[in-house]
Amino acid sequence: MSPEGTNNIHVAIIGGGITGIIFALGLQKRGVGFTLYERTPGFTELGAGIGFSPNAERAFKIINPEIDRVYKKLTAPTHIEEHFQWVDGYKTNEVAARLLIGVDSFLGGRRSDFVDGWSELISKDHVKFNKELAFLIIKDDGKVSLQFKDGSVDEADVVIGCDGIHSRVRQLILGETNPASYASYTNKYCFRALVPMEKARAALGAERTTGGDKSLNRFMYNGPNAHSITYPVAQGQFLNILLVISDPNPWKTEDGKHTASGSKGEALRAYEGWHPQVRAIADMMPDELQKWAIFDMYENPAPYYYRDSVAIAGDAAHAAGPHLGSGAGFGIEDGLVLATVLEAVNAKLDGQSGKTKVELCRDALAAYNNMRYDRTQWLVGATREAVALFHWQDENVGSDFGKFLPEITKRFHKIWNHDVDKMVKKTLGEFERLVRALPN
Repeated sequence: MSPEGTNNIHVAIIGGGITGIIFALGLQKRGVGFTLYERTPGFTELGAGIGFSPNAERAFKIINPEIDRVYKKLTAPTHIEEHFQWVDGYKTNEVAARLLIGVDSFLGGRRSDFVDGWSELISKDHVKFNKELAFLIIKDDGKVSLQFKDGSVDEADVVIGCDGIHSRVRQLILGETNPASYASYTNKYCFRALVPMEKARAALGAERTTGGDKSLNRFMYNGPNAHSITYPVAQGQFLNILLVISDPNPWKTEDGKHTASGSKGEALRAYEGWHPQVRAIADMMPDELQKWAIFDMYENPAPYYYRDSVAIAGDAAHAAGPHLGSGAGFGIEDGLVLATVLEAVNAKLDGQSGKTKVELCRDALAAYNNMRYDRTQWLVGATREAVALFHWQDENVGSDFGKFLPEITKRFHKIWNHDVDKMVKKTLGEFERLVRALPN
């Protein structure tokens, strides 16, 4: 870490989810001072399954090799060539399309396991719990004052909101009355569960659960107005199940939350008339379920990701649905860009650039915004397009898997094939360009 009393910057990270933790580890590796503020009493995540796209896996190694070490420990690489496999879940139960992912790519596990493992790497004296942000004030000297709901106050040179889809930092950047400060309902909701593998294998058979020596068995069952995803997690101990259902109605709850009570019966009704295999998947769910509304930032996108020395990243900036499996991965890309450019600020603080610390911090966030905006906004729209393909709602594709495969492939490949090394170089080039420009 940067020694006390130096002129180096100090970064405040709001939110201790995956994006915030990965970003913190990137700063820690680069010797950039930071404090991570989490509103809960500890690092917590739901135990639902998650997979990380190949672009995110490559970024782990650049951000901080320890991230990749823990990741590999938790996912237990198999050295197996893996595919996504799409099944006609409505009529035939046959695999109708396959897409090569690669060897030991898109490895999955429980969110809670990743958060626990990665958070242990963060120096404990740089984390503060039970800190829910209330307001931010830009002071006369350019520093940012952070005011928390418990009445405490801190300050930083840069504030990065990694506080998720309900981001308070986004509201403070864009304005509390701005529609872009709030996510909107996608007219999709989901049920999810982790089912013990023995139970799953008994219901579905080995071919669609534990697999053999050629596949980890990642299946999606497509059909009218719904789809179902299954894949093993926690080194094969559980089958992760996700049921995604189209919903023409507005989302309404008394407390404004994105969750509501549901039931297995509701899930089964959504798959009425589908192939028995898919109904067997739904029938493995617990009798009482949590219904998760899927919100995103498509209808009212954030027009920019920073103001002054404050920025947003991950879902706080560009929340997308889960349908391309890349929301977390794009947050990780954000963390890499931010860690890279904020390290570059410290390198400039020798007085030779002709700019003040405040100006350099704002140039860094402008470079981050310029590097990340187009790609992340594309993801939000592409994710909406993908779920329409899965639910046979695309008028040009419908249930034709011959047309489906090239459409979904080009979206996945744009995500997976992103050159993260080039992204780092372009980030530094954009920062240098802005530093050379005259102050506004």
